[in-house]
Amino acid sequence: MLVPLLFFGIALAGQTPNQAKSIIDDAVAALGGDQFLQMQNFVESGRAYAFYRNELKGLALSTIYTKYLDGASAKNGLSVVQRQNFGKKDDYAYLYLQDQGWDVTFRGARPLADELWKRYQTSTSTNILYLLRTRLKDPSMSYDFVRSDVVVSTHVNIVDVTDPENRVVRVYFDYNSKLPIRQEYSEWDPVGRQRITEVTDFSKYRESNGVNLPLVVHRERNGEKVYELFADKLTVNSKLPDDVFALPTGVKILKKVD
Repeated sequence: MLVPLLFFGIALAGQTPNQAKSIIDDAVAALGGDQFLQMQNFVESGRAYAFYRNELKGLALSTIYTKYLDGASAKNGLSVVQRQNFGKKDDYAYLYLQDQGWDVTFRGARPLADELWKRYQTSTSTNILYLLRTRLKDPSMSYDFVRSDVVVSTHVNIVDVTDPENRVVRVYFDYNSKLPIRQEYSEWDPVGRQRITEVTDFSKYRESNGVNLPLVVHRERNGEKVYELFADKLTVNSKLPDDVFALPTGVKILKKVD
């Protein structure tokens, strides 16, 4: 019996790449297929919550604008820009451009502290929705099937997604809907001398212009809540004003806080 079992194990190992690819292809199809891969922008409106040591530190009405930059040469390696507006009058914002992040208020625009900018870069570049949208056809990306499992009463297929920088994102795909519902990413922090593990959950997917995206996003870092988004409106490929991803004309540039 040992020989047949060994042979069976080898056969399964040989099927792993195809199995992972099939899971990824099913996920892209569930997200909208070509409509998802050709999505130019999306806008989410709702409430955003920030936490520090599991305690609520801020909440606000929010509108988040995201635009993909296909073929653009970004200094930080990202092919996306984003603006996060807060408040009833959208009078406070975070603006993430290709090579710089900005904190924008009525007082002016202040460059983001290096730590916040790096956190944005890492969270964005390891986001499975970003990876599937922008790097699906990148031959240097790899996908490895881990196992099937049950997570929070949901049957999932687990795949490790590795980029050319050897960053590994473990993604949990719902077995029935095929959509990504959780991801985990871990890296060593040389400053704090500890391993930082970021877990992001996606839920309540909704469709707009043929694309399915999550309305609810929950993120934890080392087991502590750091961010939640509860969107009640999603719009894909809407016509955005030209100045959405630009600093206000004549804005006062403030000194960066380290």
